Amino acid sequence: AVNLTDGLDGLATMPVIIASVAFMVIVYLAGNAIYSNYLGIPHVPRAGDLALFCGAIAGAGLAFLWFNAPPAAVFMGDTGSLALGGALGAIAVTAHHEIVLGIIGGLFVMEAMSVIIQVFFYKRTGKRVFRMAPIHHHFEQLGWSEPTVVIRFWIISLVLALAGLSTLKLR
Repeated sequence: AVNLTDGLDGLATMPVIIASVAFMVIVYLAGNAIYSNYLGIPHVPRAGDLALFCGAIAGAGLAFLWFNAPPAAVFMGDTGSLALGGALGAIAVTAHHEIVLGIIGGLFVMEAMSVIIQVFFYKRTGKRVFRMAPIHHHFEQLGWSEPTVVIRFWIISLVLALAGLSTLKLR
């Protein structure tokens, strides 16, 4: 789903950074027996080591964003977006927090669902639900500027990451 989100300059990068920072916290807590016991989350020995990998993703993402900001000089492309999505998925599986990935990565889920809904509904009825899919293009078609779409999606991603982190104590 990260691949579907990479349609505007900087749109996929910041949500990946936000998700990797959120998972940096999660894997650190899951790797620490005291914190994981207190929070009631599964203790995964050495999962804290993944915090370094999450930090590397966030740092690389920030460096990449410097050159991907509009007008972009560098593009993520399929290779980058698929690798980052796979890395986030692997981190979630390793830390035993797959469900939380659906919350923290909710923006990516929303983008993928907009495409699935659009294709399914169009094949069944011949009509479109959205003006264009993925949904970030729908908002562009409604007249939102590219920076407006990007920054609002970043805000949504941050709120979802905080919501995902808040579920750690809800066991």
